[in-house]
Amino acid sequence: MNFDAHCDIWTDVTHHYLDGEHDIFRKYHYERLKKGDIEGGIFVIWNDPPYDKDPLKRTHQMMDAITQEEPECADIMKVCRSYKDMMEAKADGKMYAFIGLEGLKSIGEDVDMIDEFYKFGARHASLTWNEENPLATGARGSKDRGLTDLGRKAVRKIQDLGMILDMSHINDKSFWDVLDVATGPVVATHSNCRALCDQPRNLTDEQLKALADTGGMVGLNSFNEFVHPVESEQTVDNLVKHLIHMVEIMGIDHVGFGFDFSEFLEGATLSSFSSQATPYTIGLEDASHVPNLIAAIRKAGFSEEEIEKFAYKNWHDLIRRVLHE
Repeated sequence: MNFDAHCDIWTDVTHHYLDGEHDIFRKYHYERLKKGDIEGGIFVIWNDPPYDKDPLKRTHQMMDAITQEEPECADIMKVCRSYKDMMEAKADGKMYAFIGLEGLKSIGEDVDMIDEFYKFGARHASLTWNEENPLATGARGSKDRGLTDLGRKAVRKIQDLGMILDMSHINDKSFWDVLDVATGPVVATHSNCRALCDQPRNLTDEQLKALADTGGMVGLNSFNEFVHPVESEQTVDNLVKHLIHMVEIMGIDHVGFGFDFSEFLEGATLSSFSSQATPYTIGLEDASHVPNLIAAIRKAGFSEEEIEKFAYKNWHDLIRRVLHE
């Protein structure tokens, strides 16, 4: 079974919810995840372009969609607020989803709003998407701008609440500023290795090592532009090279999956981050193809015990250590 530390399914659920649909996860996503042996993960609330112009409105729309969806899919998926919830879902044979916050643009300068999201059920947060906001600077912001005083307060609140603090999408200066403030594990749920693909969204060896030193993790990202600069080389085998490199730098206990599948996104939402005709790695087109990745990892020489760590055990251990409930 596989844990996906970064999934945008709530974005698609919200689109269908606003069209008046019900039981959306079952209709559009369940079978694909089941085919890919995805048992659960972190499903994020993201202010997807072009709806990011009013980020708080979009966040509340997504919260409303989750509120409708949670009881309707309760027989096949559990929305989790704790490690215990996750273990109960597994024992019942259900998929499970933790609610994440991909960027905190929606809170503006009101750091206390993180408490509202926590009470709703969010157990994960990153400070930015690619933008600059009152807290920090994303990968497309100024390289000279880092974490703000408000951002420091947000980091402390996120960790004090027992939420997973995520560094994916943040720029380099903000990354190091956060580590100066943070205590305990810090993760990058969906990032690859800059040494293999020179993208600002990927992490340097120094950053990978620093996350491991906190007790944190990195999730292997299937988005093709983070795998290789040449389209024809954006393959599962080259994605596995990122995993191998992560293990060499961080150690095997600090690597997992954060696939960031986006084949169900379209229009301005997809074009806001993808510059190619498709957003997927060849051979890993969507969640149903995850067994192809597992086979390639096995072919690379990893044992079944090691594969289980990548697949779900490392993330489960981190959740056990970080979440308070």
